[in-house]
Amino acid sequence: MTLNTPINYKTILMNAVNDQQDIKREKILEAAYQQFLHYGYSKTTMNEIAGTLSMSKALLYYYFPDKSQLYIAVTRKLAEDYLQTVREKLSKLTDLREAFVFQINHNHDFIVNNYNFFDFIRLNEQNLPDTIWEIVDHIRQTEIDLLANAINAESAKGNIKPVDNPREIVDLLLDALQGVRVSASGYKKNTFPRKEHLEEIHNKRLLLVDIFINGLKH
Repeated sequence: MTLNTPINYKTILMNAVNDQQDIKREKILEAAYQQFLHYGYSKTTMNEIAGTLSMSKALLYYYFPDKSQLYIAVTRKLAEDYLQTVREKLSKLTDLREAFVFQINHNHDFIVNNYNFFDFIRLNEQNLPDTIWEIVDHIRQTEIDLLANAINAESAKGNIKPVDNPREIVDLLLDALQGVRVSASGYKKNTFPRKEHLEEIHNKRLLLVDIFINGLKH
């Protein structure tokens, strides 16, 4: 901008308004997350979330038309935060086993720490909105890409034999890990595990990864 460039006060004002709306939206997402986490989806109301924020219910509905849309928005933010941590950590790891163990440990901690938040998913697993499944698939595809990159890097160093289809290999491993989880949960229809099974599932998944890594080396 030069000294002769006219100042567009309308643009500046609109940017300021948008920034304030973004800040308010982030505050809503954080407050909603805390309510869903502590009380679960079914016991959380829009009135309670608005009250936590000292905000009118009408203003809350301006940002999110109903509780389900707010829950989906919080879920999407959780997913992005989860994946950001995975990206940052895997970019620093140079050992293949450490990369896969981190993914399993991080996923385990994520589920344990947010177990109450996921009650909506547990209770409605057979009838979830497509948007939720899109978020789940986004997490899976991103993890496949990151772990496939880790396999390629290990292969380039000569630590494992060359792998022609790393994405397919990782996809198969994630399917196997999912199978371990379903087996431990004891459910036929539902795959989201009971909380008391989480540690058992975690240990079995770590064992399976050791078998998987050893297989890549021979």
